[in-house]
Amino acid sequence: MARKGHRPSQAAPSRPRFYGRHAVTAALANPERHVRKIWGTREALAAFDLPSSIPVTFADVADLARLVPNDAPHQGLVAEVDPLEDVWLGDLLLQGKDDQRPLLVLDQVTDPHNVGAILRSAAAFDALGIVTQDRHAPPESGALARAASGTLETVPWVRVVNLARALDEIAEAGFWRIGLSGHATQTLGQAIGDARVALVLGAEGEGMRQNTEAHCDELARLPISPKVESLNVSNAAAVALYAIAARG
Repeated sequence: MARKGHRPSQAAPSRPRFYGRHAVTAALANPERHVRKIWGTREALAAFDLPSSIPVTFADVADLARLVPNDAPHQGLVAEVDPLEDVWLGDLLLQGKDDQRPLLVLDQVTDPHNVGAILRSAAAFDALGIVTQDRHAPPESGALARAASGTLETVPWVRVVNLARALDEIAEAGFWRIGLSGHATQTLGQAIGDARVALVLGAEGEGMRQNTEAHCDELARLPISPKVESLNVSNAAAVALYAIAARG
């Protein structure tokens, strides 16, 4: 998936280390991803036909464990990679102008496991991509790539400086912006309609910021049981994406 543009206001990001079969295999399969180096057990590396341009180091399980966070399930594979180049929001909106694929907008969702799980759901339900605020979203990392189970390489991820301005641009592209909120009076099913939908989700606990809510066309809630106060944001995203996919 091509990712164009750079973030001139920021220093160059450090190189993340991906671990686990899905994350490493997907990184190797992505022509836009530059894999700098791979460490692995002989057994795990035997499954790959690696190009000679990638330095490979054979290592045992204990050595690999020192390359990743504590207790990270590396499955015998670790890869050092360059972060993907940025995607411009305008390019993504133009790419999806002739279809009904939903867009996901995340307001200060900072947990890499949640963002990774949301990427996986976005891929499962064929979302156009996700949009986050650059300073309030996690960087690419091994934990995020593992939670995404390979979909970090396939789902476009737009990082913007100003989320409110991005929501204005999304509206101009013809999307109906629905913010998920527990205090909304209508359910998501009542709010969806037939328009192209941009789902806006806030951080677990705090929810969307007030200014983000103000840039939504409607607020809606998931019809969950009163036995549960709320859903994890990644679970909420999956349920909402299913509702959009099933509306037809």
